[in-house]
Amino acid sequence: MKILPILLFAVSTRATYALASSVTRPQLKYFDIQGAAETCRVIFALAKQEYDDVRYKIDPKTFASPAFLAAKENGELKMNLNRAPVLVTLDGQTIGQSKAIERYLAKKFNLMGNTLEEEAMIDCIAEHCRDVKDAARAKGFSRFTKNKTDEEKAEARKEWFERDMPEMLLKIEDAIKETSGGSGFAFGSSTTYADVAIWSLLRDCPTGDLDDTQKASEKCVLLNAVAEQLASNPGVAKWLSERPESMF
Repeated sequence: MKILPILLFAVSTRATYALASSVTRPQLKYFDIQGAAETCRVIFALAKQEYDDVRYKIDPKTFASPAFLAAKENGELKMNLNRAPVLVTLDGQTIGQSKAIERYLAKKFNLMGNTLEEEAMIDCIAEHCRDVKDAARAKGFSRFTKNKTDEEKAEARKEWFERDMPEMLLKIEDAIKETSGGSGFAFGSSTTYADVAIWSLLRDCPTGDLDDTQKASEKCVLLNAVAEQLASNPGVAKWLSERPESMF
């Protein structure tokens, strides 16, 4: 009577192994834009690790993505609640949520320090950067904001880049004065996930926001040094020069 469960377990195990072994490289699945997956791509580039950059094409006129809909239908995106991105690991595990993927990759590639305390401090800096992005989104001046007039958006944008963002960045500047172990590094004296987060905030913003972001951060000497150091990494520089062009 116990033979059948054992056989079923054995078959299930072999099937799982076969599925996992069919993945020869990690697969990062997202739309054919930079968006929420770009920091993950940069982490791969920084670590010089190969992966499959699976992209769901988007129609530039309708924003429809048949490939994304197909991925939802076949269950590829369940671990991110039928959203993208997801990361499929070498053992066949699927990870959802962009920030969870970023932290997983950062730990895997030794970008989170050597102790729990160091990891927490690095994560703290990354969260500060996320706070800035969230505050910008809440300000409501992007082209996707629908409940404001163009004049209201213009005023909100002016307030953000001339007052709100500079104030927040200076606070982060003061914070990394406590953690930086050398010019170009947010924590200690080597590249960490915190550096990637700062670069993403200051250098990988939408093209139309880049000049205003640079003006907003002009008093942040340490933050700009971190962003420049990260961008000059050979792996990152190569990716930035070769990455596919996208709508945003």
